[in-house]
Order: sequence, then C-alpha cells, then structure tokens
Amino acid sequence: MRARRLTAAASVAALAVLSLAACGRSAPGVAAYVGDRTFSVDRVNEIYDDAQTQYADAVRSQQEQMGATPAPEELRSSVTRQDVVNLLVSVELGKRLADEKGIEIPDMLTPEQLQQQLQLPASTEYVQLWGEWVDISDALQKQLPPAELSDDAVMAVYQAIAQTGAIRAGLSVAEVRQAFGEGGFVRSATALSSALREEAEKSGASINPKYGPIGVPSVVSTGQSLVFYSLPFINHDGPVTDISTPEAPETGDPVTH
Repeated sequence: MRARRLTAAASVAALAVLSLAACGRSAPGVAAYVGDRTFSVDRVNEIYDDAQTQYADAVRSQQEQMGATPAPEELRSSVTRQDVVNLLVSVELGKRLADEKGIEIPDMLTPEQLQQQLQLPASTEYVQLWGEWVDISDALQKQLPPAELSDDAVMAVYQAIAQTGAIRAGLSVAEVRQAFGEGGFVRSATALSSALREEAEKSGASINPKYGPIGVPSVVSTGQSLVFYSLPFINHDGPVTDISTPEAPETGDPVTH
C-alpha cells in the first residue's frame, strides 16, 4: 500500500472516558468494556510486553552486528499501555460500526508495510493491530460524509500532531489552514470521530480509570514519513476536552493532506 493512501485515510478521533463504576461494571482486572466484549488488563499487558520484548531483541541484534552494546534506555520502545488500549477499543468499535452500516473492510495493509515506520517487528501484535485499524478506518471514512472544516477541528488535529514534533507548535489558525490545504483528512477524521462516539455510547463502552482518555490511533503522511498520533475526542464542532500544545521541535517536513 502506498503512503498516499495512508495520507488520504488518516484517521483522527477519540472516545470520551467513561468510568467503569458509573456503568456498574468495575472489575479491576478489566481494562475496557465495549458492548459484550471485555479487554482484560492482562491482555493489554501481554500485547505491551510483546512489543517491548521484540523491540529490545531487534535493537540488541542490530547493535551486536556493529560490535556495540545498547544502553538500557535504548531497549525501550515508545509504545505505552495506553496505546494498546486505544487500539483494542478503536478496532472493536470500528468493526461494530462497519457491521451496522454494511461496510466491507478489505484486507489491504500488511504488518510488514508498517513495521519500519512503527519501529517494531511485523510479528508483534501491536503492529498487526495497527494494520487492522488502518484498514477499518480507511473503509469507514470513505463511506461517512465529511464534516465541516471548523477552526476548532483543524486546531485539534494540528495540536495533536504538534505533540509528536512532526509540525512546528504555536502556529495560528491561518497558518495551520495553509499547511493543511483543503484539509480533507480533517473533515473525514472529524466525521469518523463523531460516528465512533455515537457507537461508543450505543454499546455502553467504558474504560478502567487507570487508563487515560481513549484516543483513537491516527496516522498522517508528511510526504516523507508517516506520523502516528492520538487525538482527544472531537465532534463536528471541535474538541470536547482541552488539548494542550506542548513545546515541539520544529522540523522541515510540513504535514500534507
């Protein structure tokens, strides 16, 4: 799959955090409920540990070939348990939404096509989940009517990308709109976000309070590389929760649309 397909399929969305206790479902060993599906804390840890182990093994092997010994911090992947929960919940909600709308999910993307950008072996379940999610989000966004390109929605997407350092922080709305051009990926992302929020409410999705706000995994292309990020929930008007704009290094790669 070419990078430009991923650019067009860039998905940005998120789910509001719901307390397990508020729904009467508060098993401490459960990370998330989505309808009748449960995702255990052990399952989250299993996927996380697998990613960390395989990452460390790959780094160690590369360093050994160069006659070097990696430092402990070099053996830690940037993947977090929150990232794992985000993927598990998003994939489940996306499948439910596709089933309800009769949308077919083609199997287009292989883990091998994402492993270099995610900096993890294709054999990790984390990379495999990412591949599944890109296919789901791409299929959904092609069928959902695009949302209005409001300033709030544009800035919510921009601020989330800025957190990764892929675009300079502190830009004005006008500068961001110029960088994003027509902003097609923001329109489709906002539409997907709204649809997923409705599906989360319909299915009674709830998240263990030990995890933070659920952000739907997102990807956009700079033209040279892919940027993976997560965005707090936005609806058709803009972000529901405040999104901070941390300092991010300026790079020469503008985000394309």
